[in-house]
Amino acid sequence: MTKQVPMTRRGVLCTGAAFASLSPLSPMRAAVAQQSDEPLRLRAAPSKAGLRPAPYGLTDVWSYNGAVPGSEIRVRQGDRIRVLAENRLEEETTIHWHGIRTPNAMDGVAFLTQDPIPVNGDFQYEFDALDAGTFWYHPHQRSFEQLGRGLYGPLIVEEAEPIRVDRDVTWMLDDWRMTNDGQLSNDFGNQGDAMHGGRIGNTVTINGQIPDRMAVQAGERIRLRLINAANARIFGLDFGDLDPVVIAMDGQPVAPHAPDDGIIVIGPAMRVDVVIDFTGKPGDLLSVNDVYYKDLEFRLVDFVYGSEALRQSVPDWSMVLAPNPLADPDIKKATRHQIVFNGGMMGQMMMGDGMGSMMGQMRQGNIWFINGKAANGPIMDPLLTLPLGTSHILEMENRTAWPHPIHLHGHTFRVIARNGQATQYLEWQDTVMMAPREKVDIAFVADNPGDWMFHCHIMEHQAAGMMGVIRVELDATKT
Repeated sequence: MTKQVPMTRRGVLCTGAAFASLSPLSPMRAAVAQQSDEPLRLRAAPSKAGLRPAPYGLTDVWSYNGAVPGSEIRVRQGDRIRVLAENRLEEETTIHWHGIRTPNAMDGVAFLTQDPIPVNGDFQYEFDALDAGTFWYHPHQRSFEQLGRGLYGPLIVEEAEPIRVDRDVTWMLDDWRMTNDGQLSNDFGNQGDAMHGGRIGNTVTINGQIPDRMAVQAGERIRLRLINAANARIFGLDFGDLDPVVIAMDGQPVAPHAPDDGIIVIGPAMRVDVVIDFTGKPGDLLSVNDVYYKDLEFRLVDFVYGSEALRQSVPDWSMVLAPNPLADPDIKKATRHQIVFNGGMMGQMMMGDGMGSMMGQMRQGNIWFINGKAANGPIMDPLLTLPLGTSHILEMENRTAWPHPIHLHGHTFRVIARNGQATQYLEWQDTVMMAPREKVDIAFVADNPGDWMFHCHIMEHQAAGMMGVIRVELDATKT
């Protein structure tokens, strides 16, 4: 293995201790709006990125259109999205449109919903933006490496009548495992990461850079769209004296509320939209800190107030987003299914099987299990087969020592209970964080036919077995 830069309380941001102070947070690469029948081209290829500011050198990455993150695709709700994916990598790839409801053939899962795009091949994705919200795109072929090398970008679907703010800002959060020479460590997919918490990096970026500051104005209101593009890192953002208000989770509107303990916790693949009113004075400085991992807290970025105030008081504009057209599950008539996640270090490896079976599965590279079975690849017998249009509750239990962000493709679900207690907001999500030993109940309508991935979005856990398929039958007469 390549020697790693040690992760320390002060060093987690970067591989060089001093350079972070040189870089202001610049805007995301110019947004791309869909305005014609011509598809947007996204070319996946090796490139270089300035993850660290000058005078440090460039890092070899894989990226879309030569940038990390890839271009922000920004459309209006109801628009037709057309993207021509061009594969210029030296291996097959796909693009998955995370969180946005697409037809099954457009979901971008290699060998399940499509053949992977071959080297020098192309594939056109085309679907309607049914829901407004914050989404993103990334590969679903060897995701533990392709995502980890930089292949991702934001997909923003604007509401027909957006809430009023002074700025709409996207932060794609990521971490990178970098060596002392500023390159990415090549130990992708190693068993140590897979058995534990996944690939945690030692360099954290916002929109592909290590920023020191972001300029704001007193009295300004910002809608901040947070997207966690990391393979495994969970972020817990503390905005200090500011009072962020959560208005959407995984792109879906939620009753505006303050986060628990004032901390925005966002697991891999998840998104949180917050509204922030900047209540400081001209010339003030306020740090945003990541406090999720004990004894590894660090300063992420500073908000620096300009010399003039934008306004003298907090605006009274509404923060309530219009709901998306989602089918509400019928809880009373819903069919219940038990889903148990097990495996990993310090966890229950399998359900009802002996040590011999466990060791046999581990020799095959299987470490994580859903209902006692590990996925050997995307094509497998479905974990569940659900009639089209029916309501279902998944009673999920995490019997492991590690958190898992569980993602269901093709659908959006309500989180209705945690450890037997009803949730306060019944939030719509597509990726739900489960703490170790926690039980979470989710409810949804199986209204999108096809075979859909259901997996942990810690990429190393998925690759090591924590993945299944949920089949929604087109013929509602089948069981």
